[in-house]
Amino acid sequence: MWGSILYIKMVVSLSVEKSTIVIASDHGAFELKAKLIARLEKLGFETVDMGTHSAESVDYPDYATKVARAVSEKKYKRGILLCGTGIGMSIAANKWPGVRAAPVYDNYTARMSRMHNNSNVLVLGGRTTGEETAYDILETWLNTPFEGGRHNKRIQKISDIETKNGDSASKEVK
Repeated sequence: MWGSILYIKMVVSLSVEKSTIVIASDHGAFELKAKLIARLEKLGFETVDMGTHSAESVDYPDYATKVARAVSEKKYKRGILLCGTGIGMSIAANKWPGVRAAPVYDNYTARMSRMHNNSNVLVLGGRTTGEETAYDILETWLNTPFEGGRHNKRIQKISDIETKNGDSASKEVK
């Protein structure tokens, strides 16, 4: 049984499009970020580390902006952000058009953030997520495709909110 699971995981991992992933953290997740960069590179991804480069205290919106801007401007397809809990980074990153930053805490939320929400920025908490859990979440998020279908309409409504102050998205809400 374990051999089959390992084989399936390897096949799924090989099917992921290898691309460059932009990543940043604040001081609260600096150590976990370094470990995730090593894991990404081991999986065959290139990474662009936008900081921080030490455990010295910094302001998380500055680093969320770097990654979110790069994804919003389509310089990179996917990004990863880390702070103490992941909450602050996700709030700041989601201010950028086209960014769907998902704070993820387990494999289920990682999978759903990709399948239903087409998240393009994974957000983790360095103080709330253990190293092995973070590796599992990362691989689940990388390997899960967007389901499309009925979810396309919902993603479009999010885009409409960003560009039209929600006018078309609110038409169906009564």
